[in-house]
Amino acid sequence: MPALPRSATAAAPSKSAASTAYVLSSHPLVLEELGRALAGRCEVRAVPIRYSLTPDPGPLAAGTGSVCVIDACFPRAATQSLVSTLRSTCPETRILAVVEEMSAAVALPLLRVGVKGLLTFAESREQLGDAVATVADGGYWAPRALLSAFLDGLLEAARPARLPGAPLSPRETEVLEPLLRSLSNKEIAENLNISERTVKFHVSNLLDKFSVQRRGDLIRQSKF
Repeated sequence: MPALPRSATAAAPSKSAASTAYVLSSHPLVLEELGRALAGRCEVRAVPIRYSLTPDPGPLAAGTGSVCVIDACFPRAATQSLVSTLRSTCPETRILAVVEEMSAAVALPLLRVGVKGLLTFAESREQLGDAVATVADGGYWAPRALLSAFLDGLLEAARPARLPGAPLSPRETEVLEPLLRSLSNKEIAENLNISERTVKFHVSNLLDKFSVQRRGDLIRQSKF
């Protein structure tokens, strides 16, 4: 497998391309430079937007297969606001942000609000075409370390809260996680491929171990 560029991807760059790339910036020269970097890779539509704390891209026909390439020149909150607006008005398009510097403080908030690709301006001259194609195909384009930190954050947020109590058996641990997500005994049984009677047995043991009488009490306790 060939070495990945400095901005590693979550999936290998696609040989296909976005049908259309909408390039959004408040700077005419940036619009021209990013458009030049995409020349021959897809249809490019330059979208000038006014520099603002609440940038408004106006109506876009961006849909499936398209990518919005945004110049993240705005203050951080304004750039996130622009991403949120695009996701609301053009939910089928994917978003790639071109930033001045690549750092966790810049990248992670953008990934959290739905950006699928991140490049610095210096990298965009050579990598923008591949990045847009990869993002259009459903992949991510971002430095490996930052993408790992983003995914680790998602996994951490998905873990159930720690609860005081006696040590749990492996099966009790498996039952506890969906129980805290308010799944029924039948749903837990189907997910774990065990009988509903077995689930009831483990739920009863969990209630005893955490000194509560009802599963709702256990769920509420996990949130504190």
